[in-house]
Amino acid sequence: MKNNIFEDLFVLELANNHWGDLERGKKIITDFSRVVRLNNIRTAIKLQFRDVDRFIHNDFKCRDDIRYINKTLKTKMSYDDYAIMVETIQKVGCIPMSTPFDETSVDICVNLGIQIIKIASSDINDWRLIKKIAETRIPVIVSTGGSSLKDVDDLVTFFDNKNIPLAINHCVSLYPCEKHELELNQIDFLKKRYPNHIIGLSTHEYNEDIEHGMLIAYAKGARTFERHIDIDYEEKPLALYCSTPFDLDRWIKAYHKAKATCGQSGEQKKIPQKKEIEYLDSLVRGVYAKKDLKAGESLTEDNVYLAIPLQKGQISCRELMSGEVLLNNIKKDAPIKIDDIDSPYSCDESLKNKIHERGLECQQNLIHN
Repeated sequence: MKNNIFEDLFVLELANNHWGDLERGKKIITDFSRVVRLNNIRTAIKLQFRDVDRFIHNDFKCRDDIRYINKTLKTKMSYDDYAIMVETIQKVGCIPMSTPFDETSVDICVNLGIQIIKIASSDINDWRLIKKIAETRIPVIVSTGGSSLKDVDDLVTFFDNKNIPLAINHCVSLYPCEKHELELNQIDFLKKRYPNHIIGLSTHEYNEDIEHGMLIAYAKGARTFERHIDIDYEEKPLALYCSTPFDLDRWIKAYHKAKATCGQSGEQKKIPQKKEIEYLDSLVRGVYAKKDLKAGESLTEDNVYLAIPLQKGQISCRELMSGEVLLNNIKKDAPIKIDDIDSPYSCDESLKNKIHERGLECQQNLIHN
């Protein structure tokens, strides 16, 4: 159930809910959209939606010592702010996307026209939330950080049964993630276990390593890529797992490099380039006469030999079957051409044309009587 919406899609998540600052959020979107246009990639910009008033238990709203609660309260945004952010994403030509962390936020996704929903690694077995998301029938990307195999199997089966497009991201939920902790072989595992789904990478490694990870992930078959983004703005701290526009540009260029290096689809035999074929043709041995031959003679190991170079119109070791009957007289050491023999190959016009086109120009002093 592959869906083109996930193929070669970049997901840029505004980290820490852009500190709850609408202007900061709009600037992040604008700055990163320039990198997106410069590199000509399909991009979703992802927001985080929370119904903060009900998301946190009242008895814990004053607990400054609990980091997640403290950060969630400090980055709270209104519905109108979310709407402005979505409108800004649409104006810069990107796909609006969101991670809703509660059921009310799923309704916000629908009301604001969110086109892709993300299920965070922490919610991969939150079935009340998952069922609410499925009711929208919006395409979904799920991250698998810290999950069990049963968690992922159950989720994939659930969305498959409902025929809702689902992409599956390998993810290590460490912020930041060391290079040796990336576990990129899990992309191989996910591709084999869920062959009908786009497999991606949600990554949090240090920026110095992002090109390295991208090259390997693409080569292994990841086709959607997610990373947190942020900017230096009004002295707010920049998390080590976040990419600036400069870092993102490097990451995307590594993707283009990987794509060009990997080449054609790995699901079928590649179509060779013309210059590759011409090069190999120059190495193929052609069929030459060991002695003067008469029309009507059959070609055998006793009267022909193989040598380079292969000349235009000449049959090669690929076509020589032995037993072909000559139609013309051939001088000793002269090339035997496709037009000189009665053979199944000489009846195939397409093959004859290819034989006439390949190899070196025939030397005139070796042409037959």
